[in-house]
Amino acid sequence: MIKHKTKEIGDIGEEFAVKYLKKKRYRIVDRNFRKKYGEIDIIAENKNYLVFVEVKTRHSNSMTTASEAVDKRKQLRIIKTASAYLLENDTEKYCRFDVCEVYVDKVSLKLESINYIENAFELEDGYAGC
Repeated sequence: MIKHKTKEIGDIGEEFAVKYLKKKRYRIVDRNFRKKYGEIDIIAENKNYLVFVEVKTRHSNSMTTASEAVDKRKQLRIIKTASAYLLENDTEKYCRFDVCEVYVDKVSLKLESINYIENAFELEDGYAGC
């Protein structure tokens, strides 16, 4: 049985997510935007939105959904990192936080399915930067 490294699986998932977004007519603005307190996998935009995308990749027979890994603590780190991005990059667009669940075959890592969740979470008091 082939044992793939977590980073390898994550990188492949991000590539599938990028292809998915491009097919949906998003422009990829940035990838793996990092600050000391967090990272945003993909930043993309369409006509109306600047979208911060968290990609979670799992094997298709995983016991939990990929989005379950994006808990409140992870959401807050993504929001904080997005705030830093917006301080460095002005936008007139609305902002949104999406989660892209990518499911791959355990052995071949071939894409089995994508579940894209728009507006997966938001800051409860609204988002001041957007």
